[in-house]
Amino acid sequence: MEEKEVILTQEGYDKLEKELEYLRTEKRAEIAERIKIALGFGDLSENSEYDEAKNAQAANEIKIAGLETKLRYAKIIDESEIDTTTVQVGNTVKVLDIEFNEEAEYTIVGSTEVDLAQNRISNESPIGAALLGAKEGEEVEFKIPAGTAKYKILAIKK
Repeated sequence: MEEKEVILTQEGYDKLEKELEYLRTEKRAEIAERIKIALGFGDLSENSEYDEAKNAQAANEIKIAGLETKLRYAKIIDESEIDTTTVQVGNTVKVLDIEFNEEAEYTIVGSTEVDLAQNRISNESPIGAALLGAKEGEEVEFKIPAGTAKYKILAIKK
């Protein structure tokens, strides 16, 4: 199975590494302690604490494996290479929603760094994919559940 490249900023990469380190050390130790305590309760066939701890251990190991894979296939964006000629991952884009005459600002990031509360959208999302490669002043269209949306690019920033 061929893995897909994971686009990250340096900040996003560092955040994933920190989370991975936490899961490998503190979280593993915490779960091991829960298993040890649960084993002290005796009969494992009716020991829900043991079952829960083992499930938590399995979930933690799956998360660790997922993070290791993301970091293995990570492509870190070199912020010095980001320009503002066309929209690319790492840019902040000011757009005008033509239908509603509303302005919005989005930062285009890799899929693992999405934070809708901060208007950080994925390069793989319908909006992000439509904006990629576009220039200031251009209009882009993309599909939304209610049909099609049209944005005009007002500004591209680093």
